[in-house]
Amino acid sequence: MLAFTNYDFLSILQLASPNLPVGAYSYSEGLETLVENGVIVCASTLKSWVESELAYGSIRLDALVMNRAYNATLTGDIQTLQRWNLWLSAARDTEELRAASWQMGRSLQKLITKLAPQTTPLYESVDNPCNYAIALGIAAAHWQINPEATILAYLYSWANNLVTAGVKLVPLGQTAGQEILLGLQELLSKTAAEILILEDDEIACCSWGLSLASMQHEKQYTRLFRS
Repeated sequence: MLAFTNYDFLSILQLASPNLPVGAYSYSEGLETLVENGVIVCASTLKSWVESELAYGSIRLDALVMNRAYNATLTGDIQTLQRWNLWLSAARDTEELRAASWQMGRSLQKLITKLAPQTTPLYESVDNPCNYAIALGIAAAHWQINPEATILAYLYSWANNLVTAGVKLVPLGQTAGQEILLGLQELLSKTAAEILILEDDEIACCSWGLSLASMQHEKQYTRLFRS
């Protein structure tokens, strides 16, 4: 296990920042449909949805695949990188979710090759389109950031994006959003620790709620978000 350093801390802050220009702010992962349908109506129901996704949803698959990409990058295992990238693309239940992952992956790939040109051969070796989780795993491994910290930052960035979308859509106050994020800290930490030790044959999720919301969002009459 790599030790956690100040360098790790600063690198993770940058990769998990909402200012990272990958377009995450434009996606709600079906949240917009859930608000429209009256499933999410307040801070409590928004928090419950995020908690359920962390405990059972496809975000766990994303984080696990990101960790597999991290390990494959450290060992230079290009074949494994390609396999997990294709696997994650196939695991997407809807066109919107797949397009979001590809667009963010492409944006992050372009950004990292600008910041660290030596990573270009790694990204070029992955079958395109590159999923966001794969792109982030490559970046974190290149900078040798502590793997558990990387998973935790990935999960937090996802949760922060969903809560921010919920604050706009319900709508909620900014303080309510911060209270939700504070209340998620223990579960985020627990989920990161679980994902770090999961074996391949333990991979599973229950994300039919997200899938149905995403499918409905494709035909929603008015939309603020792309998914």
